[in-house]
Amino acid sequence: MKVLKVKYALWAKDWQRCLHFYRDLFDGEVTLAMEVWSEVVIENAVIGIHGGGEGKRTWTGLSFQVDDLRAAIEKMKSLGGDLTSEPVDTEEEPLHLAMCIDPEGNEFMMTCPRKR
Repeated sequence: MKVLKVKYALWAKDWQRCLHFYRDLFDGEVTLAMEVWSEVVIENAVIGIHGGGEGKRTWTGLSFQVDDLRAAIEKMKSLGGDLTSEPVDTEEEPLHLAMCIDPEGNEFMMTCPRKR
């Protein structure tokens, strides 16, 4: 047996809004778009969007590592996403993790490499 793809599925009440959010936030490529199943490819990872969700807040376990977390947070907010709480720089830990929510209530993380 050969694995052809690994996909991560999200449920969405408004599947098009969810698909466009991830496409636009991470410069992904939409490879399939329909209510029952859509796909956006981000750095060779496939995020599947399944319509028919309830739009309720749900933890997904999904995480994206970015090179500029502050810029990613601003872009995410401009696309309708939000933070569960504002990330904070400390003397011990520079900003490296943001807990986020997409417009459909799916929670995900954005991280950047820790600066040493």
